Amino acid sequence: MQIKTDVPAGLKQRKKFKKGNLLLDLKQNRVLYLMFVPIAIYYVIFSYIPMGGIVMAFQSYTLKGGLFSSPWVGFENFDYFFSSGKAWLVTRNTVVYNVIFLTAYTCFSLGAAIFLSEIQKKWFKKLSQTLMFLPYFISWVTVSAFVYNFLNYEYGIVNKMLEYFNIAALDIYSETSYWYILLPFLYVWKWVGYGSVLYLAAIVGIDQEIYEAATIDGATRFQKITKITLPLLKPTMIILILLGLGRIMRGEFDMFYQLIGNNGRLMDATDIIDTLAFRSLIGTADFGMASSVGVYQSVLTLIIILTANWLVRRYDKDQALF
Repeated sequence: MQIKTDVPAGLKQRKKFKKGNLLLDLKQNRVLYLMFVPIAIYYVIFSYIPMGGIVMAFQSYTLKGGLFSSPWVGFENFDYFFSSGKAWLVTRNTVVYNVIFLTAYTCFSLGAAIFLSEIQKKWFKKLSQTLMFLPYFISWVTVSAFVYNFLNYEYGIVNKMLEYFNIAALDIYSETSYWYILLPFLYVWKWVGYGSVLYLAAIVGIDQEIYEAATIDGATRFQKITKITLPLLKPTMIILILLGLGRIMRGEFDMFYQLIGNNGRLMDATDIIDTLAFRSLIGTADFGMASSVGVYQSVLTLIIILTANWLVRRYDKDQALF
């Protein structure tokens, strides 16, 4: 019996068609692909090539030995991290703060975008959007200076006002309870303008004929928001939340380090994975320990984003990232 090994004609045509499609797409959208090249180069240099440094997490890294000649110690760096008693503390703080940040950021950004879209006066709309977006360009170094000068125990503006009214001064740099409110407030204040732009762009893209039809049917402004705007913003919201979950194990290092620094009184309530890794690197120059913390952080992030994407796919495949 003779076995046919020829490739079916239909499959050949399909492969040829796909190849032709790809070349045609490259030709038609060559400007877009050229614009993408710098982004691709950036991520290759700063995201993919540095992944080779993961081996440091399994080495007793020395500057003399480098990546290729440093002694291999296996999981000893991870053992030190978990036996230090800080692993659970910093993991809990990182997750809790980021969940609060993501929830508050999503709610306030969405609310701000809806309110901006409902403003009729163009000059007031532009002014409001500019004022909300302005904090995005202010560095955490500057923010920390403002916070210190406003809330300092001895000569802060707030405490001077409280002293004038014979009210006890606030010692926020010694009391942890204030930071559970202050940190989310500052995070939202800085990022809500940026988030509102993303949602506002999605609102602008909604077909206005839908709103006109709703107006003819007698819908109120609140009904338009709840029955049209919010449902149509759901895909954008899901994508942004999934992207936010990708950073759930990465704390806002700049914010925590600039506002808290090495304040031992606040460490248990505000220490996160990033600040612990930084102190390990600066204080002891233990590259292996710092790298192991980074690997632990990355693995947990991967598990979280895969789980969240799987749940979204079960709900609606079209809204999943992959």
